[in-house]
Amino acid sequence: MLIDTHSHIYDEAFDDDRREVVERAVAEGVERIVLPAIDGESNERLFAMCREYGDYVVPLMGLHPTSINDNPRWREELSEVERLLSVPPQGVERFYGVGEIGLDLYWSREWQAEQTEGFRAQVELALRYDLPIVVHTRDAWEEMAAIVEEYCGRGLRGVFHAFSSDVAMYERLRRCGEFVFGIGGVVTFKKSALAEVVKSMRLEDLVIETDSPYLTPVPHRGTRNESSYVRFVAAKIAELKGVTYEEVAEHTTRNAQRIFRL
Repeated sequence: MLIDTHSHIYDEAFDDDRREVVERAVAEGVERIVLPAIDGESNERLFAMCREYGDYVVPLMGLHPTSINDNPRWREELSEVERLLSVPPQGVERFYGVGEIGLDLYWSREWQAEQTEGFRAQVELALRYDLPIVVHTRDAWEEMAAIVEEYCGRGLRGVFHAFSSDVAMYERLRRCGEFVFGIGGVVTFKKSALAEVVKSMRLEDLVIETDSPYLTPVPHRGTRNESSYVRFVAAKIAELKGVTYEEVAEHTTRNAQRIFRL
């Protein structure tokens, strides 16, 4: 069995065939799908999926760093994240983590201070509620790692979503606590630098993800991603590590269950 630890199948891209997408995931052995939040504009879509699919989906709550950019209401949205973690909406039993949160300096560094404030605030929420964080990082690995290192020894745990740095960063972040690293479709791309890094990573440190509808793995690259495609990620990791598909499935599922307390 597999767990897709990062999927946005509540996105509008799935409005025409969401049920079929879920059915295909089930048919391919995906036993749970983790749904990270983005911001207030999409939260109700996330909640609707929880009400329809029950504990098959694993909801998270958080404010994405790019939703802070040029958003005069971002602190109000952050307060709403805190309120929802305390009192989940009707039909949502609980949230299993705080995410996705982090730093994204790809588009601009203009909002770095605001993103940093939002990231720190949500890390503190995760510690308060004993929840894992799911960390989005883009063009900000050094900045993100420096913040996470400040919390070493405080029981922080979580997932570094869409890991795309090098072995040195992997080893550095491993020392920060109970963290795992999300590997997605990029690992299947031709000449992927991540593929070489994965060879040096321990199976005990990996979870698999799709980030649907983005980052579609080979052989479906260029089309909309979906949770059933997580199997291609697992197969590629097995090839790179020289182990069986079943071993990858077993380890990554157990890792996800441990981090999210499933």
